[in-house]
Amino acid sequence: MQFDPSGGFRILDSWVLANIIQLATHRFCKKFLTRDLDPTGRQYDQMTQSARSGKANIVEGSARSGTSKETEIKLTDVSRASLAELQSDYETWLLSQNQAPWRRDSPEAKAIFALRLDPPRYGDDFIHDSCQHILAQQKKFSKWLESENSVTVANALLILLTRAQRTIVRQMETQGETFATHGGFREKLTAVRVEARARQEDAPLCPDCGSPMKRRKAKTGPNAGKEFWGCTAYPQCKGIRQIAESPPPTPPSPPTPTPPSPPLSP
Repeated sequence: MQFDPSGGFRILDSWVLANIIQLATHRFCKKFLTRDLDPTGRQYDQMTQSARSGKANIVEGSARSGTSKETEIKLTDVSRASLAELQSDYETWLLSQNQAPWRRDSPEAKAIFALRLDPPRYGDDFIHDSCQHILAQQKKFSKWLESENSVTVANALLILLTRAQRTIVRQMETQGETFATHGGFREKLTAVRVEARARQEDAPLCPDCGSPMKRRKAKTGPNAGKEFWGCTAYPQCKGIRQIAESPPPTPPSPPTPTPPSPPLSP
């Protein structure tokens, strides 16, 4: 059994978009969240932390992909939720400016949705090349993200957040398919342990799917308390076998009496 290669987040569009969103959110907060609007700095902290979480959990989820696909999916979903929270903050900002978000069919929204990210082309210096890639993709949206108008910046970020979340949802669907088919190292390790334990018990194979079986005990019904062989692939497979009862031990035969020896002749 081998570890799957972990990492690989630098080639993900979700990671590139999350970086653009984080950088733009820092600029937005520095430029527009004045002391009058945010005297305690709480809004600044919440928005920048949500933006950071959106990116950081993509990174951590990807790094965990080699050990547990289940953990990878959970962390990716945290990233999606963090970006959804940030999206709500930008909507609230627009409402505070007596503005509604741009309509999807507005010229500005169409222009931002139409801009596609370039595919990454990295050389042997992954870190340097991936950061250069982020900067190049960020320039595509600079017309809106570097505007002096907070309404324009907030609207542009709302669209990028929508795109990022859609990308993450597709990413999670792929992760779910991989998890259902292969699992990760931790899931595979559990399967190996179960199979090894079944071999130690001299367990039969499941009549339905061929997986090793393990001893289980019925908890309810007329057979409550009785042991049976259950498939280790449960609940996907519900194959069972009855455990043959050992016949009762045969009682020992009574000893055969020894006949008396004949008397000795005089």
